[in-house]
Amino acid sequence: MRYSRLFLLLISYILAYFIFTGKDFGPIHSLFLSIGIWGSLAGGFFYAFGFTAAPATAVLLIIAGEQNYFLAGVLAGLGALIGDLGIFFFLRGFFARDLTQLSKTHFANVLRKEERLVLGRWQKYLSMIIAGFIIASPLPTEIGVAILSSNRRMSTPTFALTAFGLHTLGIFTILGIGRLL
Repeated sequence: MRYSRLFLLLISYILAYFIFTGKDFGPIHSLFLSIGIWGSLAGGFFYAFGFTAAPATAVLLIIAGEQNYFLAGVLAGLGALIGDLGIFFFLRGFFARDLTQLSKTHFANVLRKEERLVLGRWQKYLSMIIAGFIIASPLPTEIGVAILSSNRRMSTPTFALTAFGLHTLGIFTILGIGRLL
């Protein structure tokens, strides 16, 4: 299939819709509510991955009215951090050599020049703002983590604090919306 990843992403959004509306997915509702705070941790973990972000958002919306708002938000943020650290170490370790080689190509040099020309001194800040928005939202987090992990000066503890803070902010927003529904 030509656009198999987009098709899978669409399927995940459809699944999220059905999970949230709950007409045929009552057992899933019951499962996440019955495991209590572990449901928050699992919801946060799956919130960090592109293909599971939509169903995880639906799960967080469901548990919002049933659990302590602060505890659910912090635990879901920790779950998302665990997922993000996996992505971060995968990108920094597994792809490090490939990314270094790619950065030395003519295409990468031209791209860097154009980026500096268009964005100027705001390039560093704009990329961090974009990465932050992507990480805080239920969009595919892998893109935001890739942007942050490409910054070689960012240490693992700095990344962890940044990712935890952004995810937790986004998750608190989702839990707040879930309480209003």
